[in-house]
This record gives sequence, structure tokens and C-alpha cells, in this order.
Amino acid sequence: MPSPLQKEFDYYLAHQGELVQKYHRRVIVIKDEKVIGDYADEPEAVAATQKSGHQLGTFLVQRVEAGQSGYTQTFHSRVAFN
Repeated sequence: MPSPLQKEFDYYLAHQGELVQKYHRRVIVIKDEKVIGDYADEPEAVAATQKSGHQLGTFLVQRVEAGQSGYTQTFHSRVAFN
């Protein structure tokens, strides 16, 4: 089964070059194939995105780096679905 956030990760890969130019070494949040926030670190990105009404598991938090170094590890949050 593909990851529920695969389309967001595919968006990151497809636009990585331009995202690196704009957000290099920042942490971005991607939802519905668009950047909805940019932050200094992952905890801030998650907290601010949740505070703005987005549920965990519905958005991708990605550090913006050139090459593969920024996405060689994957972490998943636990989410309860009703």
C-alpha cells in the first residue's frame, strides 16, 4: 500500500530544484501538492501546522536540501482514524 503522503513527496521531488532555491535548509510543510508553510525546524513546523487546523498524517514535513540527503529517512506520526 502506498504512503498516504506519497503525492506530497512526489511533489517535493518534482520541484526540489526550485524549492532548494527558495527554502534551502528550511523545513517546509506540503499539503495537497503545495507548500503551506516554511519553518526553522521540524517541531516548529508540526506544531504550527497543527495549530492552524491541519491534522497529523495529512501533511508532509520536509527539510529542503539538494540531492538525496534530505529525504533518506522517513518518519511517520501515529494517527487515529475513525
